[in-house]
Amino acid sequence: MTDTLSFLKELISTSGLSGYEAETRNVIQKTWSSLVDEISLSKLGSLHGLKKGSADEPRPKILIAAHMDAIGLMVVGIENDFLRISPIGGIDPRILPGQPVKVHGKEVLPGIIIKPPDHLLPENGSGKPVEIEHLLVDTGLSKNELTELVSVGTLVSFAQEPLEFPGGIVVGHSLDNRASVAALTVCLEQLQTLQHRWDVWAVASVQEEITFAGAYTSGYEILPDLAVAIDVTFATGPGTADYNAFPLESGPALGWGPNLHPALFHEFKKIAEELEIPYSKDVLPRHSGTDAYALQTTAEGIPTMLLSIPLRYMHTPVEMVSFKDVTRTGRLLAEFIAKLPTDFLKNLSWDE
Repeated sequence: MTDTLSFLKELISTSGLSGYEAETRNVIQKTWSSLVDEISLSKLGSLHGLKKGSADEPRPKILIAAHMDAIGLMVVGIENDFLRISPIGGIDPRILPGQPVKVHGKEVLPGIIIKPPDHLLPENGSGKPVEIEHLLVDTGLSKNELTELVSVGTLVSFAQEPLEFPGGIVVGHSLDNRASVAALTVCLEQLQTLQHRWDVWAVASVQEEITFAGAYTSGYEILPDLAVAIDVTFATGPGTADYNAFPLESGPALGWGPNLHPALFHEFKKIAEELEIPYSKDVLPRHSGTDAYALQTTAEGIPTMLLSIPLRYMHTPVEMVSFKDVTRTGRLLAEFIAKLPTDFLKNLSWDE
């Protein structure tokens, strides 16, 4: 059995920035190799694990996607003894000054993000949050030393070590969306002791933070009959409103909206209630901003559902989740898969 908490901490200790996920993928592949029957890579680098069902072939297929990529930074210039940076994915520059980072040059260099003093900023920027083009990374090296080890295009990742707070609260960078990779791993472990008729394709997708390319291409390659994306949603915290955020330890949020199939929502809701797994209804009236969008619109369209884990401080180096929500999400997903009859699609209607 996988020590899922240790696995999650290992995941959020890797970089795996969007488009450069190999370090993270290697950790996942090592764990999934004993939980699936076949493992492979897509042409873009998404990890595919196939766990075969028990029904006669040709079996229906369900694809479960959790993106493994993370936001981060890239070097765009070397100025004196410092590095200029640009974001990969959505980053609020207000959280960057003072953050420890790793610079992935010819060797990994420790660094820290710094901001110039106010009197050296443009006049209209004094006393305000500093835009990212004015922030710098200081590694303690001279320009000559830096140019030997770092070049334009070098990746810069967050270096915050994982933290565990009382009550099973996990804190660190890249919990969006490696908490969901851990939940998918819990699902695969549960399926070791549950009979399931459908083939299950577990996908750790690439590039969700920038293009959804992993979900688009894996969905097209596998062409599943159903798809479920696992991602994170906003947890209640300072300044949040009850109608668009969910408490930590409130269980998975079940997506509801035009990006998602209503019949799948009702099935997950029913199973959650049967198992007494707490859940919330996550109303998404437009694009969900997740791999669910890419999966739903692949090929002729795939009936898709979204499960989301409440997460505080999204897109910062100190994201926060409840480990209970991770395990509950994995368990709900496994039970849904185990209950799928082979003829489920015959009665599937959008007007459910």
